Amino acid sequence: MTGSKIGAANGSLIFMVGGDAAIIDRLNPLFAAMGKKIFRMGETGKGQATKLAMNLQIALIFEGFAEALTLATKLGVDPKQLLSLIDATMVRSGVVDYKGPFILQRDFTPNFPLRLMHKDILLTLEAAKEARVKLPALETVEEIYEMATEDGHRDLDYAATLTLLEKWAGIQVKSEAA
Repeated sequence: MTGSKIGAANGSLIFMVGGDAAIIDRLNPLFAAMGKKIFRMGETGKGQATKLAMNLQIALIFEGFAEALTLATKLGVDPKQLLSLIDATMVRSGVVDYKGPFILQRDFTPNFPLRLMHKDILLTLEAAKEARVKLPALETVEEIYEMATEDGHRDLDYAATLTLLEKWAGIQVKSEAA
């Protein structure tokens, strides 16, 4: 499933499931009670495979966003202004829409703890290795998650990986208008 704590609280989770269509149809009322959409991805195991692919994208999108925020801040750009620009362009994403306000408030309360995203990254890299698929960007992001874990951020939101970039750049991403 995807949708974080907010999706669970308001019943808007999205489910990615694998298995026999008839069984999934029987379970649809349970899914519908907790979420807004159910996607059958194929046979058993395909829901899990899809979740790994989704979290791969989330990790990479967030890393690009965090690096852009860090560089922009270091170059004197107000992160709040950058977020407004991102919102108006093709760079916009659900990850940025969701995480941006938390970052500007310096709120790393776990919606999706770093340790769980790190676990999914490791599972994704393991699946890719078994499938003989190279994921060089995710390999690099995994190193950042490892360092963030070593820095004591494992129980914070995965957005806390930003704090490593900030430390390396000698800045803190925060809005001048905040």
